[in-house]
Amino acid sequence: MPSENLAITWRRIPERYRLVGTFCRNCQTSYFPARKLCPKCRRKGKIEQKQFSGRGKIYSFTEVTAGPSGFEKQTPYILAIVELEEGPKLTAQIVGARKVKIGDAVEAVFRKIIEDSEEGLIHYGYKFRLV
Repeated sequence: MPSENLAITWRRIPERYRLVGTFCRNCQTSYFPARKLCPKCRRKGKIEQKQFSGRGKIYSFTEVTAGPSGFEKQTPYILAIVELEEGPKLTAQIVGARKVKIGDAVEAVFRKIIEDSEEGLIHYGYKFRLV
């Protein structure tokens, strides 16, 4: 994984650490990651920040046996599309489970994702576990 600019890392803390997205009061649609403009309403949308619960269900998944650069030592792992209770779908790793199925209830947990080097920036973020 290429090194990420420190400023970008700090700007993404709300979404990566706390699952903060946006909500359009005009069309009642939630978005993750956050949007500055509602894709449905365009400029008529009234976007506000939204804290997601972190609860959802597995919409789809796959088992990764040959991980990309930087994740080779974590294989095999389960990568899933999680549909949050509030509606948005996001991609995340499922931890603490060897077998999952579509529809399984999950909750967000805070975990280490990767580190740039032994002395570099450590990236944390959300993953999910079965409930």
